Amino acid sequence: MSRTAVAVPPVTATRHRVIALTCSVVGAAVVALDGTVLTVAQPVLQRDLGAGLGEVQWTSTGYLVAVASLLVFAGRLGDRYGHRRVFAVGCLGFAAASAGIAAAPGIGTVIALRVVQGIAGALLQPATLGMLRAAYPPDRLGMPVALRTSAIGLAAATGPLLGGALVGAYGWRAVFLIGVAPTAALALLCLAVPERREAPPAAGAPGRPGPGALDLPGAALLGLALACLVHGLVTGTPVALAAAALAALLLVRHERRAPHPLLPPALLRPGPVTAGLGTLLALSAAFSGTLFAATYLFQDTLGLDPLDTALRMVPLAALLVLGAPVSALLHRRFGARATATGGALLTALGVLLLGLPGAAERALSAGGCAALIGAGFGAVMVTATSVVVHRAPPEHAGVAGGLQQTAMNTGPVLGVVLASLLLASGTALPALAAVAVLAVPAALALPGPRRDADTPPAT
Repeated sequence: MSRTAVAVPPVTATRHRVIALTCSVVGAAVVALDGTVLTVAQPVLQRDLGAGLGEVQWTSTGYLVAVASLLVFAGRLGDRYGHRRVFAVGCLGFAAASAGIAAAPGIGTVIALRVVQGIAGALLQPATLGMLRAAYPPDRLGMPVALRTSAIGLAAATGPLLGGALVGAYGWRAVFLIGVAPTAALALLCLAVPERREAPPAAGAPGRPGPGALDLPGAALLGLALACLVHGLVTGTPVALAAAALAALLLVRHERRAPHPLLPPALLRPGPVTAGLGTLLALSAAFSGTLFAATYLFQDTLGLDPLDTALRMVPLAALLVLGAPVSALLHRRFGARATATGGALLTALGVLLLGLPGAAERALSAGGCAALIGAGFGAVMVTATSVVVHRAPPEHAGVAGGLQQTAMNTGPVLGVVLASLLLASGTALPALAAVAVLAVPAALALPGPRRDADTPPAT
């Protein structure tokens, strides 16, 4: 079966690209902002609702489990029913859940609605990449992905400041109202403008296969495996990790026999897509683990207050935000392999230097290390994401986006768990630098400049 795009006039095509870019950038930024402002609001939320520490932790854990378990299946829904349509549903659900949390009477309601919010976030996140893949030619994807990365970095950097200001002025409920208006507006925009149509696939037609039927058993097994993995890592529950391993084995057995597998072989065979996913997984683990370890290093070991800690990490956020568009240009000029490998090595160097004796004590040296980490991670995130989205077949763009988001959600959990285990020994940062180096072999498997530009998506 094959899909043939209906001819679209240039003006209409430009409008669709503007809508896709707007929805992708704003949608990804809102989700990133929601995660960072919550960390500031949790202590006040706990006191206001009379909740226990474990209950408050579940406001984060419940969201993470819901998101991780559904990202790939949500991407498949986008491939089948349209990325913009699924994005609109996710935005409406996110807005409704956020408004509900702001009015929640107790901690149980907050946790339940955070799970709903996670489900909605899982629907909209892969669609932010799927819409870009559908709207832009493969050789022009780099800059839209870079702008999306910059928006995520800016949201993550400003989230704690904005959250602190809102909590101080209006209370914890105000932070959940931040995303209501933007996500509702994005949903209305998507529903008001018809999605760019595709001719339906002809049964038995030659060419690349379409998405096929929904693999519900595969979705259930993958969701169970990822949910148990995230839950086990966050809570340190061996039973959950064992259940994740069992579900993963059953998933592999099922996918080999399924006529329309959830995870298409074209995406999972060794090649640029799997190399991009491996690079993102390793480097996101090193990046998030470093942020976690550095926060404790600055505040607990050096006695800095939260503001001084944030100021020392400003170069990281600045280089991540400003460097993403530059990384897109480097990717286009030198290829994915060189750009991502250089970014991974920069990140590893920054983490390693930050862990040297005395480096964190001086603001200048700490800021320089943070700048290396931000520039390196931004380069890898832009480049590897572009490769994953570009090299995936168009009919599997949603699944590719789901896998990318799964790597970006699972990696940080792994990194924070590793950092927390090694924090007391003082070896967390050297170990995280080694994790960043693990991304180099995967980055070296990415395409070079000519192949990256000329080779069509995998079939």
